[in-house]
Amino acid sequence: MTEAGDDTWLARNRATLARLQFAPQARSVGRVEHVADGIALVSGLPEVRLNELLRFETGQLGFALTLDVEAIGVVLLDQSESICAGARVSGTGEVVRTPVGQGLLGRVVDPLGRPLDRDEALGETVFMPVERAAPAIIERDPVSEPLATGILLIDALFAIGRGQRELIIGDRATGKTSIAVDTIVNQKDSDVICVYVAIGQRATAVQRVIDAVRRHGAPERCVFVVAPAAAPAGLQWIAPFAGMTIAEYFRDQGRHALLVIDDLTRHAATHRELALLTREPPGREAYPGDIFYLHARLLERAAKLSGELGGGSVTALPIAETDAGNLSAYIPTNLISITDGQIVLDAGLFAANQRPAVDVGLSVSRVGGKAQTAALRHASGRLRLDYSQFQELEMFTRFGGITDARISAQIVRGQRIRALIRQARFAPLPESVEVALLGALADGLFDALPPACIATARERLLAGAISGDEAAAVRARLDGIVQDLTREAGHRPSDGASAP
Repeated sequence: MTEAGDDTWLARNRATLARLQFAPQARSVGRVEHVADGIALVSGLPEVRLNELLRFETGQLGFALTLDVEAIGVVLLDQSESICAGARVSGTGEVVRTPVGQGLLGRVVDPLGRPLDRDEALGETVFMPVERAAPAIIERDPVSEPLATGILLIDALFAIGRGQRELIIGDRATGKTSIAVDTIVNQKDSDVICVYVAIGQRATAVQRVIDAVRRHGAPERCVFVVAPAAAPAGLQWIAPFAGMTIAEYFRDQGRHALLVIDDLTRHAATHRELALLTREPPGREAYPGDIFYLHARLLERAAKLSGELGGGSVTALPIAETDAGNLSAYIPTNLISITDGQIVLDAGLFAANQRPAVDVGLSVSRVGGKAQTAALRHASGRLRLDYSQFQELEMFTRFGGITDARISAQIVRGQRIRALIRQARFAPLPESVEVALLGALADGLFDALPPACIATARERLLAGAISGDEAAAVRARLDGIVQDLTREAGHRPSDGASAP
């Protein structure tokens, strides 16, 4: 019995060996000439292509950033302590890939898809290249569907559409990330998948963002891609591309995704660091000449696909930091020219406790009213013009008394606009409430109400808000609230007339 079993095993393995084809194989193996600061100079691999993934004998990975005659500049994706001169390295014939799929939802990962939140492996995923071609013009549809932020000022004046690229820019600590996080929180009851990419941020700052989304939003429909300041420069470099690939997976399924990149100023600094270490020629402000193309090929991938391709979209909210409000610096001007508009935050407004500290004069959305619902577009009306005029008048009237009744009325109205657009964090407004508030402002309902009471009126309105309420029902409830507050403040009820 044993001999028969042995014969069967022997016959089966002989058949397996007969099917194998033995032939000589050529394999290129290079060597590390120098390694420092996250860059390895490798020789002996003439067949390596640009951006190809390479593997070191100690298991670390890197990708080819520059191809010179004598050496290849390889950016390391792992820590370099165990790599030394003379170590062997070989090409893989592959490009850098990241996992995408449903298994990423609710998880915190690095740009290569390695979990950072817990030891549990990712669920169902597939691997896709981090660098992909942007959709062609014929594959796109016009941006016309709104992506609500829940922030009254932005939804009314600088509407963002699904498939748009809207830059959030301002000085350090002026609330840029807060606007992006509030937008993510507002997608709690929508069908939008959110991808947040942190580049070069402090670990504590990233943790605050994740905790805020978990506390106020829908973390089960969010993906957090984190390359903190302590991560290798290579991981920080590929982070926004990996985040875009993750968002594109959902777009290609006909779904809608929101991508927040926090922030591209640090990404540009990382690219400059890698370029200088690999001896690329420096240009303006020491950035290499390809920095514009780097961000252009990234942000061009955000788009609204045509109905034939499923109608999905990727909306990009890149964040950039300015120094002393200088929008004419190299990276800000590059990003402004690439994107479809910018929300500019002002340090002076932030210091004056005007939140969000959006500079109405410098901010713009090139999609604008095309991405607004008809009701919101009609209700916003002259809001931007009235507020801009108020800001100019307020500046000139600081030096003397106001004698003109018309100017006094504009000042009073502007103060109420300022009180209305002031909004706390993690307090998104439904569209019906936004339409009701803007309509009440246009009709003069707040004119008899002290500006300090407008926030109270909004809080009471939100406290009684019911999901799915029509704007007319919300407006009727607001009328009653304002009349009650007017009586409480010792004023006569407003008759609804607008200020002259």
